[in-house]
Parts: sequence; C-alpha cells; structure tokens
Amino acid sequence: MCGIAGFSGSFAEDALREAGQALAHRGPDDSGLYLNEDGIGLIHRRLSIIDLSPLGAQPMATPDGSVVVTFNGEIYNYRELRAQLQADGERFRSSSDTEVLLSLYRREGAAMLPCLNGIFAFALWDARDRSLLVVRDQMGVKPLYYSVSDQGFAFASEIKGLLRLLGGPRDLDPVALHRYLTFLYCPGDRTLLRGVRKLGPGEALRVRSGRVERHWTWYRLPFFMPTNGTFTQGEAIAGTVEHVRRAVQRQLVADVPVGAFLSGGLDSSAVVTFAREQVPDIRCFTIETVGAQDPGLIDDLPYARRVAKHLGVPLDVVTVKAEDMAQDVESMVWQLDEPLADPAPLNVLYISHLARRNGMKVLLSGAGGDDLFSGYRRHVARHYEGWWRWLPRSVRGALDAFTGRMDQRRVVGRRLGRLFMGARLDGDAHLAHYFRWIRESELLPLYTEDVRAGIASEAVDQPLLDFLGALPANVHPLNQMLALEQRFFLVDHNLTYTDKMGMAAGVEIRVPYLDVDLVDFAARIPVELKQRGRVGKWVFKKAMEPFLPHDVIYRPKTGFGAPLRRWMEKDLRPLLRDVLSTDTLKARGLFDPSAVQRLFERNEQGALDGAYSLLSILSVELWCRRFVDEVPVAA
Repeated sequence: MCGIAGFSGSFAEDALREAGQALAHRGPDDSGLYLNEDGIGLIHRRLSIIDLSPLGAQPMATPDGSVVVTFNGEIYNYRELRAQLQADGERFRSSSDTEVLLSLYRREGAAMLPCLNGIFAFALWDARDRSLLVVRDQMGVKPLYYSVSDQGFAFASEIKGLLRLLGGPRDLDPVALHRYLTFLYCPGDRTLLRGVRKLGPGEALRVRSGRVERHWTWYRLPFFMPTNGTFTQGEAIAGTVEHVRRAVQRQLVADVPVGAFLSGGLDSSAVVTFAREQVPDIRCFTIETVGAQDPGLIDDLPYARRVAKHLGVPLDVVTVKAEDMAQDVESMVWQLDEPLADPAPLNVLYISHLARRNGMKVLLSGAGGDDLFSGYRRHVARHYEGWWRWLPRSVRGALDAFTGRMDQRRVVGRRLGRLFMGARLDGDAHLAHYFRWIRESELLPLYTEDVRAGIASEAVDQPLLDFLGALPANVHPLNQMLALEQRFFLVDHNLTYTDKMGMAAGVEIRVPYLDVDLVDFAARIPVELKQRGRVGKWVFKKAMEPFLPHDVIYRPKTGFGAPLRRWMEKDLRPLLRDVLSTDTLKARGLFDPSAVQRLFERNEQGALDGAYSLLSILSVELWCRRFVDEVPVAA
C-alpha cells in the first residue's frame, strides 16, 4: 500500500526526503517523515487503503513515542488481532492495521511476527533498546532493499529510492549479472549493485547504531517442517475449495473498492469466483494485445470474457498494440528496479493503469497458483523423467547436445532443448538446472574476460543448491521443485514485477494464493494429486469443476507474455542495434561485442532461442544508464 525508506546512521535529511520523492508513485496520497537524535530517519509515502483518515498517517508512533514504524502492506487478520488486544485492555485511536502492528510489537516484540497474516515490509524503531527492526513478509510479496556502508544502514522499498541515500561508487556485481542472464532474474539476496542486498522472504534484521546486529529467518516454507499427516483425495479437494475461498475473502479487507485481474486462466478465474461471493459486482480487468503473437502463445481474451459472462461480473479491457508495447521497454526497466528480462510486466502495468483510472487502488491477482499446486511445464517434464533418466550420463549428454542444435525458431525445438538442458547432471544440480534459461556454454562467451574472472568463484545456481541442501531428505522431488518455485522464481521474479508494476500505477496487488494458511495446506497435499501425468494442478482443477466451465479449467497452459520474438525481428530491432552497438558494449565493459553480434545472428538463423538473452543484455545496459550513470530521480 505504500513506499518506505529510512536509515540508522549518518545520513542527510535532504537525502531521505529525496528517497521519499523517488518512491512517490508508490504512495501518491500522503507523505510523512520521522527523525531523531539517535541517527534514525524514517519516511513514508502513503497509498490510503485502510483507515483513510489522517489517523492512519505514517510514520506512526505509540502514544508514548517509544516505538515508531514505517509500514508497507496489509495485515489481513488485523481485526482479529485488534479484538484480542482490546480484550486485554488495549485502546486504539485509529482503525488502521498499522496501529495494531505497533500495539502488538509493544507487547510481544519480534515474537509477534508469526501472528501476522499479510503482505508487508516495515521498519520499526524501538527507543527502549535503541534498535531498528526491519522485516519482510513470509512469502516475500513486498520488496525491501538495504545497504550497509561507512554511513550506516539504509533501506527502501525500491533501489531507486535507496540510491538517493547512498553515496560513493556504484560497483556492479558480476555474480549477480551472471544470475540475471542465466535465470532472467537474480535468485537470492544479491542485486546488480555490489552494495545493495534484498531482504529475503520471512527474514528480519535487528540494527543498532548503523550496523546489523542480527539477521535471521523467522518463517520457513512448510516443506522444512515435519509432515503432520496427509489427506485423502476427497479431503484434498474439499480443503482446496475451503482454503482458497477463505484466502480470497480474507484479502478483500479494505476501505476502498477492490477489483481483480481476470485472464481467463484457472488461477485468476478461481479468485474472482470466490471474491464475487462477497462482492457480487467485483470489477475485473484484462488485456487485449493487438498484433502478431509468438508461436505457442494463446489468446486469453476469449477465455476472460467467457468467465466474466459465466460469473456475471463486469470486465474492462485495455487494448494495446504489440508494437507500442515494445516502445515501453525502456520505461519498464526503470519501473522494475532490477533488469528482469521479461515483457510480461508490461501487461501488469497496463492493466493497473486501467484499474486506477477506474477508481481502483487494490487488485486481486492469480499469481502463485502454479507455484503451489504444480502448473508449469517443467513440472510435467520432471514427472516424465523416469522415461529417460535411467540412460547413461554420456547418452543424456548427447541428448542435451542434440536437442540444443534443433531449430529454436520452432516451438518443439525450443521445448525439447529446454527439456534436456542439463540432462547429464544428477541430483540437486539437475533439479536446479530446470530453472536456467540458457546453457552456460552459450552464455559465458558473451562476457568480457574481466566478468568471466569475476564469476569464477561461485556457482551461478549456488542459492538454489544451498536451499535444496537444507531441505529434509524425505521431501519428494516435485515438492523440492515447488519449494524452489516459491522461494526463488516467485519471490525474485513474479512477485518483484507484480509489486513494482502495480505500484508504478498507484495500485496495490494482492495475491490470495500466498496466504500462509493456504501455502501450508497446499504443501501437505500428496504429490500424486498435484501432478497427475500431463495434468498439472489436478486437485485444484477438480476442486473448481463445480464453479467454472470445463474448457476454462482444462484450457491449454499459456504465459502472461508478449510477442518478444517478433519484437526482435522488427519492433525492438532499432533499439537493440543502438543500445548494443560495439562502442556502447566496449564502454560498459561487460559483454564482448563480437559475441553479442554472433548471438544476434544465431538467433535470426534459429540456431538458438536468443530473444530473452538479447532482452537481458538490453535490460542490463538500459538499467546501468539509469541506476549507475545517472542519479536516479522520480520518473
């Protein structure tokens, strides 16, 4: 619902105000500032959603001034927590969830964190022990970046805000660069700036006098916990309906109208199904892309209209020309705050702008359904590994090499190439390889010698391997993959762009599938009920059969994307040639110009599917121009 920034240390008040201005799009309704003699500064940009009165303004302090918070997000169970606190004698001045958070902390300290069901990032100054508590929600829905330097500790909702607080050189992190190009996002805590880190989901920091005194994980995914029984098929189906319904309706809490994304896929359609039980005329939003589509993409709009008619809800459509989308790639990189190489965020941005023009500050999203119930092609691929994993490693390696040489302009060539990429690997290394976008043998030649030297000390997939190594030994491979989806692909990619693009339009996007109770329930569903042969999300699909048309539930899987490969041939070509010229690449010193030229040529010839790698390189250069070469200012 907001943008936050702050510090503990020796920072200038003007710099903090500038950080708030850089985050103004996240909170256009109001702003507030807190400074004290202990070297603490907090700023807040407000998007008013719960308690629209001045009593909900932030930074907010307890009546005695001993505890002050700047808070971004929502506590969905704040009414229940408020009632418990009132029963214990607590009094409240406002009807905001922020005041409930303050009251709960004053009573219980950091022990309160497991009580919170919501999406949040906050920093809380406690004058009683002169410490700053910095926290991110369980599933990492709300972002938080931080830096520790000679000046002290600084944090912000977005990098563009954080950089207003930081001085000194902006050195690039070659390991993070390698991860951005390998995965199309950067899994783990690193960013492209060496001195900027991401606070992980379910993590907290205790900061004192500008230094991090403690960094801990207060929430772990349920896969780390002992399994407390399992469900029969009937229990799993009925429980899925119950938990999804409860999660959706819990997240309708707001003092402003709430709308919803509706792509016509199962996930968004289920959200609208249960939301309309409480809000019968809930307003829904979708997108129509006019222009050529890449092979393998399916038009969502007919399905969205079918679901809207079936449920009897209004549907607003924003129409965008494919060639016009390509012109927004530069602004997309700025808003994303990280060089994520995916055009899908533009769809979120256009829909969010449409919703805001129609009076909506809050939208419900279907993000997370695939990550909980098993809905990606790599889950199907893993299911059928038994057909070929028994082959000798040399044969598997030959399959990798053969499919990698297939015509990547064809859908079948691309999918077979990705299926067998890393086939020679075993165990955790093979599982982590499913998340790579490009073979390392194709990527390494693109770098300069300096970059290759800088990435030699750490494996590109080390965060994934460390995570898998910490899981209990008895976790099923499908659940291992779902755990990776939830910790990395979801947090560092999907949720990152969902939050940034929604907030760029002044819209908070909520994700009911990541309700912590639903996440816990889904983890305990037997794997054979999640992935049944080629049918992913089997239990979820069965659960929704009484509510939605069969052809919507069992429609082919499609992405929330854009015609990127067509853009490479036409609409983005001038920008690519300009931004990735030989002189530009030499000056930046990250990529070898001749190797990038070969990538262009091989992509055009179909020797490899290089569209996303080219977009990655383009995004890195555009990002560097705004976040390294310039002092970031509000767009």
